[in-house]
Amino acid sequence: MYLPRKREARRFVGSTNTWSIGAIAGLAGGGIEIAWIATYMRLSGGGAAEVARGVTDTVLPNLVAPTAAVSLGIAIHMGLAIMLGIMVAVLVRSLLPRTSPALLEPLAVVAILVLVWAINFFVVLPIINPAFVALVPYTASLVSKVLFGAAAGLALKLFDGPETSGVQTQKGDQLCPTN
Repeated sequence: MYLPRKREARRFVGSTNTWSIGAIAGLAGGGIEIAWIATYMRLSGGGAAEVARGVTDTVLPNLVAPTAAVSLGIAIHMGLAIMLGIMVAVLVRSLLPRTSPALLEPLAVVAILVLVWAINFFVVLPIINPAFVALVPYTASLVSKVLFGAAAGLALKLFDGPETSGVQTQKGDQLCPTN
């Protein structure tokens, strides 16, 4: 019976690599959300600046400089996206074995982001900024989080490919021979 070594079974989630890849995943997810919301708002006759201002109003409700609200909203959004990307990377990498099927990790990331969306839009935002919930319809905001999850999941896969260089199988076959 073959038991995987600890390194093969789980990824070291405290590593700088996991945090860096999580930050990249967050940037990818946050960026795709901005692109989606900007596109959606433009097509629906609204303004994406309203959403960015809403982010600022949610985090800094007593901001005195409204001219900075849009830029600050985008910066806050991207900062939160990076933190969320890191948390998702650490969570997924700690729960899923390294040898899990290729699609399991990205699907888990999307599922986590849908859960985050539900908590944000049905619990947190109605308490701290009910007006923000009304800025974008639920379906559009859900699509936004699914896109975040897909982009973040893809980033996790792309920037952390399998460690196969010189690894041998049980039968001694080399998976990726190094010449």
